[in-house]
Amino acid sequence: MPFEIVRNDITRMRVDAIVNAANSTLLGGGGVDGAIHRAAGRELLEECRTLGGCETGQAKVTKGYRLPCRYVIHTVGPVWEGGTKNEKALLASCYTVSLHLAAEYGCESVAFPLISSGVYGYPKEEALKVATDAIRDFLLSHDMNVFLVIFDKASFAISQRLYAHIRAFIDDAYAGPFYEEAESRRRYLGNTLFPAARAPWESESLPLAPEETEEAPIEAAWDGDWGEKASAGPSLEDYLKRMDEGFREMLLRKIDEQGMTDAECYKLANVDRKLFNKIKNQPEYRPGKSTVLAFAVALRLPLAETEEMLKKAGFSLSHSSKFDLIVEFFIRQGNYDIFEINEALFAFDQKLLGSVM
Repeated sequence: MPFEIVRNDITRMRVDAIVNAANSTLLGGGGVDGAIHRAAGRELLEECRTLGGCETGQAKVTKGYRLPCRYVIHTVGPVWEGGTKNEKALLASCYTVSLHLAAEYGCESVAFPLISSGVYGYPKEEALKVATDAIRDFLLSHDMNVFLVIFDKASFAISQRLYAHIRAFIDDAYAGPFYEEAESRRRYLGNTLFPAARAPWESESLPLAPEETEEAPIEAAWDGDWGEKASAGPSLEDYLKRMDEGFREMLLRKIDEQGMTDAECYKLANVDRKLFNKIKNQPEYRPGKSTVLAFAVALRLPLAETEEMLKKAGFSLSHSSKFDLIVEFFIRQGNYDIFEINEALFAFDQKLLGSVM
């Protein structure tokens, strides 16, 4: 998968290049910087002495020496000063410049720490958003495997509000009875949870549907940004043709129906080009569940069509699976940002969408 969040020691990552969150002297320091210099040996420091330092938001390259990587890309992140000193643009530049340097040096894989989120004080949640946005923009036009390496739980944070809502959704789904009733009503109303059937986890602080009043007609409660109106569906002829349709055929059909290119689809799915070509050109190949769900997210399929695509690949959504429930939560929200979904999955110690497992 092109972008992956992993829990590891960055000095042990077997990639073409690792990124060092350095200070402006490039002569070593604490945290990630010190760990990389210790693991690489004195040769790294000696080469760094020849570079003349580095400006904030920029990057320079050295050899990897004793590290299991070919190169170290040293970048200087901004010190957090409340967000008033162009910190966001400088932090984004750290990722963008480093990625372009990696491409210039022929790297196919690169690993980043969460830059500036340690002693430089950049809020972790905001630092994560800047990192994923910059990496996403780069991967839209480049093929590279990018890892965001998190050393421990304390180094990673998603929105506490989002975490709480996902946690409540999981707990209510595990509870069973109410959820089954809400699920029945959702299916009746066209595979979209109608506001009147709002479950306990759907609080007013995180609206899932347009505001409605008792006097408003049913149609006013539908909004194309978060759900779709029930439609007549395919004709009988089309339905019969699709009865024998497999996952591969449905995937390619939906790509065509949505006017996507293959590249747009697999990049939005966070799926490697080689894996997509295997699915497309080898009818007997059976992808894993996380890959199937990644394509459903990339295609922005509503829950009913997501379930249909899963069934064609031999899977189903289960309310006893935390992984399934987290993905379902985002689909019900109408949030198809695969990076955000994977951040939530990582926060709950689940495998990520787009993985081959």
